[in-house]
Amino acid sequence: MQNTLQTARGISAKNAMRFVVLIGVVSLFADMTYEGARAINGPFLAILGASGAVVGLVSGLGELIGFSIRLVSGYFSDKTKSYWAITFFGYAVNLIAVPLLALAGNWQIAAALMVIERIGKGIRVPPRDAMLSYATHQMGRGWGFGLHEALDQLGAITGPLIVAAVLYLRDGYKTGYALLLAPALLALGVLTTARFLYPRPQDLEISRTKLKFQGFSKMFWLYVLAAAFIAAGFADFPLIAYHFQKASVASETMIPILYAVAMGVDAIAALAFGRLFDRFGLTTMMLVAFLSAFFAPLVFFGNFPLAMLGMAFWGIGMGAQESIMRAAIGGMIAPEQRGTAYGLFNMVYGFAWFLGSLLIGVLYDVSILWLVAFSVAAQLISIPIFYSLRKLS
Repeated sequence: MQNTLQTARGISAKNAMRFVVLIGVVSLFADMTYEGARAINGPFLAILGASGAVVGLVSGLGELIGFSIRLVSGYFSDKTKSYWAITFFGYAVNLIAVPLLALAGNWQIAAALMVIERIGKGIRVPPRDAMLSYATHQMGRGWGFGLHEALDQLGAITGPLIVAAVLYLRDGYKTGYALLLAPALLALGVLTTARFLYPRPQDLEISRTKLKFQGFSKMFWLYVLAAAFIAAGFADFPLIAYHFQKASVASETMIPILYAVAMGVDAIAALAFGRLFDRFGLTTMMLVAFLSAFFAPLVFFGNFPLAMLGMAFWGIGMGAQESIMRAAIGGMIAPEQRGTAYGLFNMVYGFAWFLGSLLIGVLYDVSILWLVAFSVAAQLISIPIFYSLRKLS
């Protein structure tokens, strides 16, 4: 009996690894698409006549709606078990909005498409993360989500570099957006393959228990609070890119390259901190919050070398938010409620991101010193909360 169980676990672990890698490839092509776009969204809006406050508002509003809709998406994922259908629909909306930016003639249309892209991402994240939580049970959730994030960020590096090459050749922003149709279609093709090979990813978690849902724990809510502070203080890249262009910190061609550097750090950080999370738990989040707090003064006060260093710290923060922050939820919540939990977590996180982005955008037009002070303070506040969670875990 014991040997049979070990064999089942071995088979499950191998299938889980294949599933994580396959979904990681989907994310690779998807990130190549929308991260390539996000690397130039700020300057593109500026060229079309948008102000710094508008850039901050568009970024924050897109995140707010995108994160808010995750609660609905996650709830229906759990209720209907239609993980694949909801995921595919979200990816389609998320990805097709990007090449349509090539047709935008004013900042209002461009802003609407950028918000729609975020909505699509919001729809597909909870069911996808729930599926990943099943697969990563056997292999370590920190490592599994970290591996997925690393593959994800390979695309996040490549997309901005493609756009940078287009700008270097002086073909313009709209050509860059149009070329991103190719990886968008590849992502949808690989996703279709994954659906065919793994129609029931929830079966990858073989030691599942049926638990009656009685509400989320105090630990979960404190964790959400800590994450909300990090989100509020974390400036979105469109505003950072806007600053780089306005303050002449980096050239038009170098801005997406700086973003690619951050995405490279993101990929490495996701793997490294994923391993650390499996070993040390939430202590890892304390370290990440401390390191990522340094990005704001370096990015908004520094010259080009300091700005590049600041983008590296920004990448560390992003790597943690997209990997171990998601992994921790899987360990706190019963399998049958994970879609809802991911949706609820992301809704609160997104609301904090929206308020933070809006405030940061306004502060940018008023005082960069106050912007930096707010960003650093908000992220550092999360550390004592994470420390208190160690006693509950």
